[in-house]
Amino acid sequence: MPRKPQQQRAKATVDSIVEAGFICLGRYGIEGSTTRHIADVAGISVGSLYEYFANKQEVMDAMYQRVVADVVAMIQPLTPKLVKMDIREAVRTLLYEFRELLTRDDGRYLKYAGQAVNIAHRDNLEPINKILMDLVVQYVMHHPEVMKMQNIPVMSYIVINGGMFSVIRHLGETSPMITFDQLAEGLVDMVGHIVDGEMRKAEKA
Repeated sequence: MPRKPQQQRAKATVDSIVEAGFICLGRYGIEGSTTRHIADVAGISVGSLYEYFANKQEVMDAMYQRVVADVVAMIQPLTPKLVKMDIREAVRTLLYEFRELLTRDDGRYLKYAGQAVNIAHRDNLEPINKILMDLVVQYVMHHPEVMKMQNIPVMSYIVINGGMFSVIRHLGETSPMITFDQLAEGLVDMVGHIVDGEMRKAEKA
């Protein structure tokens, strides 16, 4: 049975395996990557890899957990600043920070996200959903006028998920029809129009 790393050296080995997984995914894709590829890139033997991971899927699961943790770590420190912004500026800031996360380190997370539909355990998105909904709640608390809107959870879910997947798709395209700035402003305008429209409806009610 694979063992959990306890000592610092073992944890460093596990980290190198996960990092190698991202590199191999970019080179060979999910199907083409093997435990031998991952071990070679990590600079260890396949036997050493199997000390910590039973198979390739477990490496992929660890990669998925790394992505989720880093998205949460990106949003958490931004929240106090975002909740004080106008809704349009808050959305714009979040979109550009998300782009920076996806494209850093030679775009390893973007390459991963482009193939993530083939990876199991989508239920592990819960930490991201939770911190984004917490952000929405805190934003509403700082802007009580927004509470007049109906179906805030529904609209938040649509905007958050639609925005994230639009960014992933756009950044993954070789020759996108629009620039990222145009995409960002389009999403910002969409959110702004939704909020403005819902507020006007609430005032008339």
